Amino acid sequence: MSSALAVPKIFHSINYNYSYNRSNDKPLFDPVKSLQSSFLGSVNKLSIPLKIPFSSSSVSSTVVAVSEVYKEKKSKPAASPSNLLITKEEGLVLYEDMTLGRVFEDMCAQMYYRGKMFGFVHLYNGQEAISTGFIKLLTQKDSVVSTYRDHVHALSKGVPARAVMSELFGKATGCCRGQGGSMHMFSKEHNVLGGFAFIGEGIPVATGAAFTSKYKREVLKENCDDVTVVFFGDGTCNNGQFFECLNMAALWKLPIIFVVENNLWAIGMSHVRATSDPEIWKKGPAFGMPGVHVDGMDVLKVREVAKDAVNRARSGGGPTLVECETYRFRGHSLADPDELRDPAEKARYSVRDPIATLKKYLIENKLASEADLKAIEKKIDELVEEAVDFADQSPAPLRSQLLENVFADPKGFGIGPDGKYRCEDPKFTEGTAQV
Repeated sequence: MSSALAVPKIFHSINYNYSYNRSNDKPLFDPVKSLQSSFLGSVNKLSIPLKIPFSSSSVSSTVVAVSEVYKEKKSKPAASPSNLLITKEEGLVLYEDMTLGRVFEDMCAQMYYRGKMFGFVHLYNGQEAISTGFIKLLTQKDSVVSTYRDHVHALSKGVPARAVMSELFGKATGCCRGQGGSMHMFSKEHNVLGGFAFIGEGIPVATGAAFTSKYKREVLKENCDDVTVVFFGDGTCNNGQFFECLNMAALWKLPIIFVVENNLWAIGMSHVRATSDPEIWKKGPAFGMPGVHVDGMDVLKVREVAKDAVNRARSGGGPTLVECETYRFRGHSLADPDELRDPAEKARYSVRDPIATLKKYLIENKLASEADLKAIEKKIDELVEEAVDFADQSPAPLRSQLLENVFADPKGFGIGPDGKYRCEDPKFTEGTAQV
């Protein structure tokens, strides 16, 4: 039966007449057997055989492992400035944004251990190329949806460092007035639609934001070409919300980019032990959208892939799934002693520091001098120090704020006949006030 909503064909014919020969005296698979794989991650000791009944050559040409634009430019001589991937101005913006993310997160670690922050704090060190590579291509009206590792996404989108730091300190001057904390950055002004504590929680929100853009343009006939970028980790990609939203986004050709920040570890679980096929980008073509795998430790590679995906979404071409393979330089959170990862693996990735890589590119291609970059580093150090001072001196939220933003109608709970919040009653915390 044909359907008006049929998805465009992206696979050649597949023969499903295959079977697995399972021995009675052997397990279905042995996760500790070594297997050669194109996946760049932690596969030396933990690899799962991939039995797929079709070859990668049968997939549409829209499925790529790295941006064709990037490969084409890299193949040209670098003597002429026109062959470079970025201009001097763009390079300095990227370097400043990545440096801000790193210095800010390092300061967060200091403040956390000094008792200035509470709860869980998840840092972004090592992953800066992804946030910068995508978000610095967006407009103010474009939306960003993050995870619990959200500080740097907010900074890249333009939320002031002092507002993010104040939020981490739980102060009234924070971007959520001190009520969100580390895992819940939000800014209506900058269209940061939140960090989310539970994995996959932000993906439906992002899908709804992308639907809003499409509805404004196609139904309300508004001049709207806003796109949404949603970030999430490898641990989310076996979650039902992920698959449901991929399907909906592809079906309605929503202007959204799904960005997997695959840092290879879900807390202490190696990615290749938790999924049947570690190459997440392959899940895109299954829903009729391009799937891209890119080196998430190189901001220039990420940026070229992001350009293609953002332009595609903005022009009405629909969604893209981008897997950025990266590595976090710290534990899962500041409460994690980080004893489960192989020290040799950590050392292997630390030499691929994305900020050092960009710095080398800028200097070798004469886009910036050491003095230029040191000036940026000094500027960022001062900015972050000022953010800490501002947060430390800011007032704590009022007690009357406690019950705000709990219900749509704040007078529906916790407010007495006199119109005052019950939490303002001195006896409120004693549990004796009449509510």
